[in-house]
Amino acid sequence: MYPDLSYLLHDLFGTQPDNWTSIFKTFGLLLASALLAAGWVLKKELIRLEKEGKISATKQKVKASKTQMSDVVTNGLIALFFGSKIPYVISNFSDFQVNPAGVIFSTKGNWLIGILVGAAVSVYLYLESKKTPEGPSVKEVMQSPHEKTSDIVILAGLSGVIGAKLFSVFENIPALVQDPMGVLFSGSGLNVLGGVILATIVVIWYIRKLKINPWYVMDIGGMGILVGYAVGRLGCQLSGDGDWGIVAAAIPESWFLPDWMWSYDFPNNVAQSGGLIEGCSQEAYDAAYTKGISEEQRCLTACGVKYCHQLREAVYTTSVFETIFWFGGFLMLWMLRKKIQIAGVLFFVYMIYNGVMRFLIEEIRVNDKSSFMGIEMSQAQKISTWFVVIGIFGILWLINRHKKNRGNVEIS
Repeated sequence: MYPDLSYLLHDLFGTQPDNWTSIFKTFGLLLASALLAAGWVLKKELIRLEKEGKISATKQKVKASKTQMSDVVTNGLIALFFGSKIPYVISNFSDFQVNPAGVIFSTKGNWLIGILVGAAVSVYLYLESKKTPEGPSVKEVMQSPHEKTSDIVILAGLSGVIGAKLFSVFENIPALVQDPMGVLFSGSGLNVLGGVILATIVVIWYIRKLKINPWYVMDIGGMGILVGYAVGRLGCQLSGDGDWGIVAAAIPESWFLPDWMWSYDFPNNVAQSGGLIEGCSQEAYDAAYTKGISEEQRCLTACGVKYCHQLREAVYTTSVFETIFWFGGFLMLWMLRKKIQIAGVLFFVYMIYNGVMRFLIEEIRVNDKSSFMGIEMSQAQKISTWFVVIGIFGILWLINRHKKNRGNVEIS
């Protein structure tokens, strides 16, 4: 497994794991790749719709005015944050290697330098604002929808991560009550469905502001989410983040793919789950544990690496299954996109496909279940059920609305 880039380079070139390249976490790299893949789909489809005349450029008002005091304060605070964090990261690089998110989203930092940098930036912007002529100027420019691709992707990415984190937190209220700051600012624990829901809401709000028909973007969004899922789940698999299945059954004789695609024991998993990997000293690990040393330091003491755990039994590689499911779903929607003429239907097809596949995969994933309408389901299965229901009713509603609108046109 490759919790970060240093472990991959170790396998490829024999370099020492946990070197400076360990700041590049595998899951984060694949998450960024997922956003790029989704952005590619979005831009390509927006350009196609523009060429077909279904969406068009719109006039956007661009306001240029002197720097406001709110801009001075905001940029000063941003400079204060980075001014305090960057010196701390440089002087405490080993801590940053172990847990980048924990350092960034904590109170740790060289705040004296941060305050000085923030004050300098604020003073500079204030003095520059005095040189700008008074009064705002407004001009109208024509902007094509595809020119907003990066804005849409960034909004979707940020709101997706926030939604995934919030839904994960609400799924584990006891842990939140016990350690609210630790849970909220931890870099782990993300609920993909929660991310999809919040990202959808935020993106719809934004594209309505751009005066773009939201149904077209939602159709594209369904494809973008699926291809993003497919790439992102590779990050779960390669890092071993705990998003795996239950103990796997024996590999069927008819299985023709590599064995690790059916089941795997996830050595060096980032979740630090299971027993120690081969070559470790259990005695040294136990001795370090009794001293209250951190997990990473215990692994370094006993195994020479910071990620030293491996599952005792091979489990289903649910992330691999999902990558196959989601990429297959993307290809299906990609082939249907020009054949379905009612805007919005493709998105609801995505919802049905997503709901069914996620419901099925949850049957072999490690999760907590509770009763729902007399049936034992996980939280993800409950949400997936609603995805399917909303998808079916959404398609029927759009078809019925399309027939009524066409009838009204024929009568007139």
